[in-house]
Amino acid sequence: MKKTLIIFCLMLLFALKGKAQENTSLPAQYQEMMTKILSNVPKTASSTASQLLDFAKTMIGVPYRYATSNPEKGFDCSGFVNYVFSSFGFKVPRSSPEFASAGVPVKLADAKVGDVLIFTGTNPKVRRIGHVGIIYSIEDGEIKFIHSTSGKAHGVTVTDFDAYYKSRFMKAVSIVE
Repeated sequence: MKKTLIIFCLMLLFALKGKAQENTSLPAQYQEMMTKILSNVPKTASSTASQLLDFAKTMIGVPYRYATSNPEKGFDCSGFVNYVFSSFGFKVPRSSPEFASAGVPVKLADAKVGDVLIFTGTNPKVRRIGHVGIIYSIEDGEIKFIHSTSGKAHGVTVTDFDAYYKSRFMKAVSIVE
C-alpha cells in the first residue's frame, strides 16, 4: 500500500511539474489529496542512516558491559552509539552526557531514523543525562530505538519508545545530515 502511495505521489509530482511549466495550478481537491497522502508517507532514513542501522542490527544480542565499547566484550549505551557512528567516520562523544552538545538538536516530531535519543538515567525524576540510543524505525508515529541496556535485555536490543522511555526523554540530536 505504501509503495502504491509513493508511486502515485511521484506520478502526480511529475504531472504537476508539467502543469507548473504551463503556469496552471492544481485543482484544490488534488492539492488536499496530495497533502493527505504525503502526510501519511513514513519518514525514511538517508542511505547513510540505513547503512548505519543495518550495521547496528548486526550487534543485537551483544551483552551489556559498563564502560566498554568493544563488540567482542560488550557495550554500555554510549559505547554502542559511539562504536556505530565511529565505524562510519562520524566523531561522536563517548559518554552519554556529552551527546547533549553533539550533532544538531531536533524536535522529537521531526526526528528521523538514525537520530540519537538522549534520556535520563534509570530514574526519570533525576533530570540528568544517563542513557542514549539510535532511532531504529518510525512507523505510524511509533518510534523504536536500538541501544545497549543494562535492563532486562542486558545488551543490544530494539525497544519501543514507550511511556517509560518517554518519561526519561530529554532530547534528540541528528548526527547524520
